[in-house]
Amino acid sequence: MEEKHAWLSHYPKEIPVSISYDEKTLHSYLEETAVNQPHREALHFMGKDMTYREVYHEALKLSSQLKKLGVVKGDRVAIMLANSPQAVICYYGALMTGAIVVQTNPLYVERELEHQMNDSQAKVMICLDLVYPRVRAVRSRTSLEHVLVTSIKDYLPFPKKNLYPLVQRKNAALAKQIEYDSTTHRLKKIMAEGKPEKPDISFNPKEDIALLQYTGGTTGPAKGVMLTHYNLVVNTMQSSAWMYNIDRKKETIMAALPFFHVYGMTTVMNISIMHGAKMIIVPRFEPVPILKAIQKHKVTVFPGAPTMYVGLINEPTINKYDLSSIEACLSGSAPLPLEVQQTFEKLTGGKLVEGYGLTETSPVAISTPIWGKRKEGSIGIPWPDTEAAIYDPETEGPAPAGKIGEIMLKGPQVMKGYWNRPEDTAAVFHGNWFLTGDMGYMDDEGYFYIVDRKKDMIIAGGFNIYPREIEEVLYEHEAIKEAAVIGVPDPYRGETVKAFLVFKDGKSASDEEMEAFCREHLASFKVPRQFERREELPKTIIGKVLRRVLVEEEEKNTKAKEMQKGS
Repeated sequence: MEEKHAWLSHYPKEIPVSISYDEKTLHSYLEETAVNQPHREALHFMGKDMTYREVYHEALKLSSQLKKLGVVKGDRVAIMLANSPQAVICYYGALMTGAIVVQTNPLYVERELEHQMNDSQAKVMICLDLVYPRVRAVRSRTSLEHVLVTSIKDYLPFPKKNLYPLVQRKNAALAKQIEYDSTTHRLKKIMAEGKPEKPDISFNPKEDIALLQYTGGTTGPAKGVMLTHYNLVVNTMQSSAWMYNIDRKKETIMAALPFFHVYGMTTVMNISIMHGAKMIIVPRFEPVPILKAIQKHKVTVFPGAPTMYVGLINEPTINKYDLSSIEACLSGSAPLPLEVQQTFEKLTGGKLVEGYGLTETSPVAISTPIWGKRKEGSIGIPWPDTEAAIYDPETEGPAPAGKIGEIMLKGPQVMKGYWNRPEDTAAVFHGNWFLTGDMGYMDDEGYFYIVDRKKDMIIAGGFNIYPREIEEVLYEHEAIKEAAVIGVPDPYRGETVKAFLVFKDGKSASDEEMEAFCREHLASFKVPRQFERREELPKTIIGKVLRRVLVEEEEKNTKAKEMQKGS
């Protein structure tokens, strides 16, 4: 660290100011844990348990098979999987080949999928049978040479493996329609033919890209964030240092955050592999099964999003479950309401704190100390070896305490840049400071606060949503003359999407019709939940729609409704 920062005085004595980071590949931790603790349980999935040696051997087999398919160092391998053993195996197996992983959201519709595949020039796609029809529809317009298809049941234990097709009849029918050939492979089959051979590949962890994680923008298409092996190793080690009170020998982590999201990837999957912890993997979040799993497996760490904690504390049967094993929870992806934090801590006896970061920072950069001083409304203090400041446009340097401006970050977890976008990369760096696009301030003790977003990004249920993308879809509807999208408060999702519509003369469409249209062109989490018809939209003198005016109107309406309730 270049100088003495105010926040360092609030570091618990157990957290180092600076860490000596391993200059190794991310996947080397899987090998180390498999060698040192081969019989330790690595994961539990719907009744299926796998040891670290089993997971490692499966990853090696996939690596050898990818090599046979022509994958060489630097090639991109897309992974479009829900949380499952396959998601872990394929992620680390692809890294072993020297490939760059392209994490792909299984909710993506064809348009989104096609853009990501073409931008990344992915050579191989590994996907669930349930999403394969979408992959097949765009494949001919992409660079994909091979597709590996898997099913949830592939890693289920007997008799669940045999019962799965009966329970999921519709899904089983879809799977039967897949035609396998020399370029479309059944993952289970090629894994059975693979050999657990360690590839002989040299790596430069500080330079070699491990991951292309796509993030959208308020303008332009989604960008691939280049994260090196070192970026990801650093952030995982920082996360480990922040959770100093956890007993690694007994650590059991709830894997409810999706691995295809950089937050779940680092704070759940990567740290579990590094620690040799056991992951309790769930394919989707449902309160009662999660509560049962916490009690049964004595989960100690539960990284999540605010919507998850809201869902749990509002589950009527929560008091039936013993949640006392919970020790630490790091909440991210959206603001954490104080009431949610306090209620969850009271119910579990564990600690729940908020973290802040971006895809470009691997992702965590700032957090409240788990067992240290917290401040209401604050996102906390910078992590080890991380500097944060408020950009002052007047001095083009750090602003004094209390002044609002754009948060900027500096640290070894900051991305290498955007994939094939040097101009976009240059635009977000001020010297060696990364400009986050989020507005906030630092108090005199070094605690940071978010006050607004420079970008118009909406965060709903932990997902980043960009208004322009939705507006472009709305404009494709034949009845729409103008459209504007904003985020509005939602007690469960944090924010939800609201669309303001101006129809063409003589044209109209119901809310149901508009929602159905959006679902055809957008992932479900991006679909507007509210629609409002307007004669016109507020604009600048040059015709640019003023989203901020719409946001202010919504805030006034919300306050007016609250006052009416109070009276």
